[in-house]
Amino acid sequence: MKTTSAKNTDVVRKWHVVNADGMIVGRLATRIAMILRGKNKPIFTPHVDTGDFVIIVNADKVRFTGNKLEQKTYYRHTGYIGGIKQKTAGDIMKTTPERILMSAVRGMLPKNRLGRQQLKKLKVYRGAEHPHKAQNPEELNLIIR
Repeated sequence: MKTTSAKNTDVVRKWHVVNADGMIVGRLATRIAMILRGKNKPIFTPHVDTGDFVIIVNADKVRFTGNKLEQKTYYRHTGYIGGIKQKTAGDIMKTTPERILMSAVRGMLPKNRLGRQQLKKLKVYRGAEHPHKAQNPEELNLIIR
């Protein structure tokens, strides 16, 4: 048998909508990362972007398990000496809840050009509305326990 590699011209990309209402952040992020990479398709090739587009709505209604809302901290650095900033997950959920899901999925993708290309196919929105109606996205029901 011959091993076949997928080419960019062979990939058919679909659009999926995921309603994140009441879902756990980490478990949702693992499923989304698999779809963005294309691991749910039979033509998956590790060095080719074979994944689909994913739209996440209701990002402000995701939940954390345990006390992570108060204890989990997100760090960023301004680039200056002593410029490290930290916020808890609860603070970020109040201002920009989209960043929580973006950083969770980013951590599960490859740390190279391919991972950055795959992350561009993720669209996260705070409310239930999104501007991608023209792409005819199909509802993706993820059963997460």
